[in-house]
Amino acid sequence: MTQVPPGDSNRTGEESRTREVSFPVQGEIERVQLTKINSLLAAVIPANTFYTRKLAAGLSAPQFRSLGEYSAGIPTTSRHEIVKDRLANPPYGTNLTFPLESYVRCHQTSGSTTMPIRWLDTRDSWNHLVENWIQILGAAGVTPRDRFLFAFSFGPFLGFWSAIDAVHRLGNFCFPGGSMTSLARLEAILDNGITVLCCTPTYAQHLGEVAREKKLDLSAGRLRLIIVAGEAGGSVPAVRARIERLWPGATVFDHHGMTEVGPVTYQCPVQPGVLHILESAYYPEVIDPRSGAPASSGASGELVLTTLDRVGSPLLRYRTGDLVQPRPRAVCGCGRQELALAGGILGRSDDMVVVRGVNVYPSLVEQIVRGHPEVAEYRVQLDCRSALAELSVEVEPTADCQDGVGVKDRLEQSFQTALNLRVPIRVLPRASLPRFEMKALRWAKITE
Repeated sequence: MTQVPPGDSNRTGEESRTREVSFPVQGEIERVQLTKINSLLAAVIPANTFYTRKLAAGLSAPQFRSLGEYSAGIPTTSRHEIVKDRLANPPYGTNLTFPLESYVRCHQTSGSTTMPIRWLDTRDSWNHLVENWIQILGAAGVTPRDRFLFAFSFGPFLGFWSAIDAVHRLGNFCFPGGSMTSLARLEAILDNGITVLCCTPTYAQHLGEVAREKKLDLSAGRLRLIIVAGEAGGSVPAVRARIERLWPGATVFDHHGMTEVGPVTYQCPVQPGVLHILESAYYPEVIDPRSGAPASSGASGELVLTTLDRVGSPLLRYRTGDLVQPRPRAVCGCGRQELALAGGILGRSDDMVVVRGVNVYPSLVEQIVRGHPEVAEYRVQLDCRSALAELSVEVEPTADCQDGVGVKDRLEQSFQTALNLRVPIRVLPRASLPRFEMKALRWAKITE
């Protein structure tokens, strides 16, 4: 991170000065990763039943001389394996390095792609996740004077829990906005002088729509930064632009993570739409999702992560299912050398659908739809009842849109241009489609 807020002693009066932190160079990053991998393996084997059994390593942990040797010598871990282990060994599975009484936090995946997985953390593992978020907040340009509102439901999924602890550790004002209506959250943002909002991209748009409908003047507030996570929209240009139109004076800062992995990336401070991986905490690889072999240079592929600091519940070469486009290794314009992902998270390997021979990703559909500011919300219908899948989209216009027919025609033309597909558009009345606080569920598959 570029800046670290100082302690509380100088936080009164004018904003405290920050101290510069140098960025690690590539060789240093790799040395740290290899050292942490070998230390992790030494801690995990034979204490961790899941990985001792998976690696058939007996009582001695392997020690690798290079990252390439590690990648070649350790098999990937899939979500299916984790689920299978949990079902066979309820309630938490056997991927635990320490006795159960050592664990102080429990979170649960959303279950959007498979059954929910419970994930435990020791105090040390949790502290590492919080430190990751402190780096993310530093990259976002957070200062000691920023005031946060977290607009999420405070459920068992990881969500922004580690971010909240990071904000507490930094000593910033924090307003937990769970169990509130959207209007109440908007009023809290304005009344409390909130400068940083944390939520999903979908919910940031919904809050902006509610403010417009209720004639709340968001430009009268102090909000300057919207940190988004949970969906790919934060790195989709049309989504970013729409959020920033709805919130005058605020900019979007993207981040992504997973409950079973933790906070992984942060937006490049000088290149919106590019995510850097926190390589001090993760060893990233990009593989061909079909063959499992390393992706060709310059090619997109599936992100594979090794959690270097989450010793209590580790993941070795975990197949995240996230599709990414890694940039060639070089010094970024922001001064960092951590792996950069162009376009953020492009989609998921299990989300891509083939429609009449065309590969279609949800993020591309969202980019097309959000390119039309007169659309408030949408839902995709994927009809799989015949040999060739058919795609159609339902849209709900904004309150001030008076030309539903024009919206339909323009959207159909946009899909034809972008995908060379005829995608029927159906315009629905206002308030017809659901709104989402957390991950949006906009795709419906019809099978019978």
